[in-house]
Amino acid sequence: MDTTILDEISSKSVISWLEFLREEFKLVSSNYNNSSAPGLDKLSWNYLKIIFENKECLDNFIQIANSCINLGYWPSHFKISNTIVIPKPNKKSYDSPKSFRPIVLLNIMGKLIEKVIRERLQFNTVSNNFIHPSQLGGLKFKFTIDTSVALMHTIQTGWVKDLTTSTLAFDIESRL
Repeated sequence: MDTTILDEISSKSVISWLEFLREEFKLVSSNYNNSSAPGLDKLSWNYLKIIFENKECLDNFIQIANSCINLGYWPSHFKISNTIVIPKPNKKSYDSPKSFRPIVLLNIMGKLIEKVIRERLQFNTVSNNFIHPSQLGGLKFKFTIDTSVALMHTIQTGWVKDLTTSTLAFDIESRL
């Protein structure tokens, strides 16, 4: 049997999914703007934060989240969205799709559970060294300046070795 690159990866210990904590939900919900538009459930971040001040309400919400994980089931209510199309300001013409901004409104409870899961997954993957240190995109606390510093390091390393280093950068934009 042929070996693959996956055979070279050392095994990591299995990490059990722990029950959600109150602090996770309070922290994630506190980071979101109170003025954002509510989804189909008509619940805003501001009201959710007020609801979470009651420990019993927060515990019931956490029990729903834990049940979703334990059962491997995502309720259809969390999947339903409403899309609103808003014209971008100061456009000369509104005859192009680029002149509009679609906003997708989701059920805030499902959105919050997804955000808590995302935070936890990112923490676990980074803290267990599952992500290469040079991975910069899509990670918390990784900014454009980090990419610039990494690029400058690569260029300067090449100079030290009397190499000529070239860089090509481009932005890919999808057109409708």
